[in-house]
Amino acid sequence: MEPTKHTIALVDDDRNILTSVSMTLEAEGFNVRTYTDGESALQGLNARPVDLAVLDIKMPRMDGMELLQRLRARSQLPVIFLTSKDEEVDQLMGLRLGADDYITKPFSQRLLLERIRALLRRGELLRAEAAGATPAGVMERGDLSLDETRHQCLWRSADIQLTVTEFLLVKALAARPGLVKSRDQLIDAAYGENIYVDDRTIDSHIKRVRKKFRQIDENFNHIETLYGIGYRYKEE
Repeated sequence: MEPTKHTIALVDDDRNILTSVSMTLEAEGFNVRTYTDGESALQGLNARPVDLAVLDIKMPRMDGMELLQRLRARSQLPVIFLTSKDEEVDQLMGLRLGADDYITKPFSQRLLLERIRALLRRGELLRAEAAGATPAGVMERGDLSLDETRHQCLWRSADIQLTVTEFLLVKALAARPGLVKSRDQLIDAAYGENIYVDDRTIDSHIKRVRKKFRQIDENFNHIETLYGIGYRYKEE
């Protein structure tokens, strides 16, 4: 039996990008759905879910930022942003809104393909680990509970909705309470080896994780910053 193909959504108002990237992904065995604006994409993705979405930021009818916010209200679908090289604010804002990764235009299609595969592998790794998990194997650190079987993060029994990237970062920090993880170590834990992302990408993800926990517990302070070094999960 052939493995099930992953389905990728491409959302960009540049039809040349849609055509060329679609051809590349389909040649690599992916199913591809394309949309030229955020509004039609939102309708399509709500009706027919996909495995991962690649979103441009600047689009008519609904831009990528708003589309991401709407998607995050319903799911933790893995998302990669496409952004212009000089739009650093957009890159960081996208990460704070919950994007898993971003790539600047003009971009190498090989790079995009590598990022897509890496993000899908991370999701598959979580599911594979979960397949062998037992209730006794759920990671618990004081008020924190991480259940890979359900991709569920609980803080004081309240559900925290985390993306794949955020879940892997929390898992990496909580696995060794009190020990410092450098940004490079966290990049490897969340993205895998041989994938380069800027240090600020990790910082943005950590800020979003803290914000999510503080929506449940305003006094949450268990993820500590060690300036110039990295982060650690504070022991109880």
